[in-house]
Amino acid sequence: MQCMIHKLNELKSYKFVVIISRFKGKWLLSRHKGRNSWETQGGHIEKEEAPLDAAKRELFEESGAIEFSIKPVFDYWAGDEISGANGMVFFADIVKLGNMPESEMEEVNSFDKLPKDLTYPDITPKLFEHIENMGK
Repeated sequence: MQCMIHKLNELKSYKFVVIISRFKGKWLLSRHKGRNSWETQGGHIEKEEAPLDAAKRELFEESGAIEFSIKPVFDYWAGDEISGANGMVFFADIVKLGNMPESEMEEVNSFDKLPKDLTYPDITPKLFEHIENMGK
């Protein structure tokens, strides 16, 4: 699977949002109930939903974040020769976590660096590398 980084708003239409989040100086990742791997918060943009609204919704649903700053930082495309999808990547600095609402996520955890057991190992490290190069 390929992952290509694009400038913010370069792709124009989006299917997904990805939120790279920090809490108390560490990366905050979520674990899906059906998996033993870690992933960023994010998901599909609903019909008629703006990417920023989708990012705020997904961040709360998948981490319980209730106080945070969030901003769009770049676009990405991920896929292979058969299919692919694009999205907008956001950076969130979380100040306060509340109880995680009932969702597909089991738990959140904070990390100094990305763990090896990632849900999307071909995509997540590239997004993190780019955000770190941006000085986030």
